[in-house]
Formats: sequence, structure tokens, C-alpha cells
Amino acid sequence: MPYEIHRSTRTSRIGVPLTILGTAVLGSLPWWADSSTLRLFVEFACMLAYAQMWNLLAGYAGLVSVGQQAYFGIGGYALFGLAETAHVPPFLCVPLSGLIAALIAVPTSRVVFRLHGGYFAIGTWVVAEVFRLAIANVSVVGGGSGTSLTVMGDIARSTREWTTYWLALALAAGSIALLYGLLRSRFGLALFAIRDNERAAASQGVDIGSTKLRIYLVTAFGCGVAGALYFLMNLRISPDAAFGVNWTAYAIFIVVIGGIGSIEGPIVGAVIFFALRETLADFGTGYLIVLGALAVVTMLRFPQGLWGWLADRFDLNVFPVRRRISKSD
Repeated sequence: MPYEIHRSTRTSRIGVPLTILGTAVLGSLPWWADSSTLRLFVEFACMLAYAQMWNLLAGYAGLVSVGQQAYFGIGGYALFGLAETAHVPPFLCVPLSGLIAALIAVPTSRVVFRLHGGYFAIGTWVVAEVFRLAIANVSVVGGGSGTSLTVMGDIARSTREWTTYWLALALAAGSIALLYGLLRSRFGLALFAIRDNERAAASQGVDIGSTKLRIYLVTAFGCGVAGALYFLMNLRISPDAAFGVNWTAYAIFIVVIGGIGSIEGPIVGAVIFFALRETLADFGTGYLIVLGALAVVTMLRFPQGLWGWLADRFDLNVFPVRRRISKSD
């Protein structure tokens, strides 16, 4: 044949092995880093996974949500409920909390999928607020003031910190691997088709409803796991902390700055977000002004995000998900 289809790039053939090597190096962090560094990485991993889930939903499926904090909070509260009430081992509660979030997403999807465009975005935020108000009236989990994870006191501090760190590393790496594998499959092609033109995708046999439902459940699971792990580290939860819209605001910032519709974009965005937050920590909430200004400048000068601009300029694709056609020799 005069043409060949390629699924990898020169950058990916170098970048993917380096990513695996970097993950292995990060796995050794508990042996030589202090507790504050481990804690910072856990927070980074949770935010990265949450941003990747939002990117999967909005950047690839075209479903712009401002209410994914609903599943972040559900994951956190599910962990507290399972660990404190059902006496399930806390670390086992992390994936189980993701499953609970995905199960709750099934009936929720029947409501929000009746909405489209901006109405869908606002509808997801309303759902998150409903969950927040509902949890605030449940006395078993502390009501509006929240509750603490007392069962973690029975676990040695080093064991608690190291296991939480490794779970966070698995979460970050797993979220990237999930997107990479998912988007390179036939299911990924269906997502691209729906995002680009829903009617055209339906005319080619793509099951729009089923595809949207599956991606909604996947992202709910990922957000639930991220929320469970974050509050496992924090050891305390409250409705305002769990269901605050700031979680999605941060995720949108990370994805927009890095580059929506790419796997590498949220990674770059998360690094920038945490670097700015740690650098400007002494200025209090002033760093939020810097974040907002940076987001505005980026959207004006680099609409495709910083990574998107670099990828287009220098042909960089560490995790390529599209197929390329070239002439054969």
C-alpha cells in the first residue's frame, strides 16, 4: 500500500519509557523524602487524577461539567462511612469509594443527560450542591461540621504515610494509563466522533447514549477515588471541603493552562498550578489573582494551552492517541 498508519511518534518512543522509569523512581520517594514532601505529592496526584477525569469528560467527550466535585465528595464520604461505620480497612476503602461514586452516577446521569450545552454544565453544579446539602443534614457523618477518620489512629504513622503515597502514585499513573489505553481504542474513536459532531457520529452507528453514560461513569469512579484518597490523607472531611466548586475550578485551570484534549496538558498544568501555589503561599489568597491572570493570558495567547502550543510547534506527542497517515517507502 502507498500509505501507512502510525500510532506512535518519535517522542512517544522516548517519552513513554522515560515516564515508566520516572514512575519507578518516584516509587522510592518514601525512603528518602520527608513527610511534607510525601503529603504534597499525594495532593498533587489527587488533583492530577481529578483534572484528567475532567479533561476526559470535557476535552474528549465534549461534556463540560462544573459539578464533578459531587463525585469527589461522595468518594471522600464513602471512605469515611465504610471505614468508620462498616469497619472496612481504610486503604481498601479507596477503590470501593470510587465504585460507590460510579453507582451513584448511574441515576444521576439520567437527570443531567436530559440537559445540553450550558444547561448541562449548570445542572451538574446543581447536583453537586444537592449532594452537599444532603450530606450536611446527615448526623452520622457529622452534619455540617464534618467528621474525622479516627480508625487511622490504629495504624503506624510511617505505614499510613507510605501506603497513602503509593496509592497516590498508583492513582496518578493509573489515570494517565487509563486515558492512554481508552483513547487509543475503538471507544476512544467514538468519543472523538461525538465531540466533533454528535449527529455525524450517530449516523455512522455510534451509540451516543451508551458512550456518554460509560464515560460519565468512568470519570465518576476516577473522581471518587481521588476524593477518597485526598481525605484519607487529610483525616477529616466536611461538606464544604468535599463538595466545594473550587475543586472543579482548579481542574479547569489546570486543563486550560496545560491544554485541553491532551493527556500531557493536565500534567503540565498541574505542575504549574502547584509550583505557583507553593511559591506564592506567603501571599495568601493573592495567588488566586495570579492564577486568574495567567489563565486569561494563556487563553488569549495560547488557546490550545501551553502544551498544545509546544506540541504543535515542535511536534511533541508523548502519549499520542490519534492515528497518523504517511507515505510508505
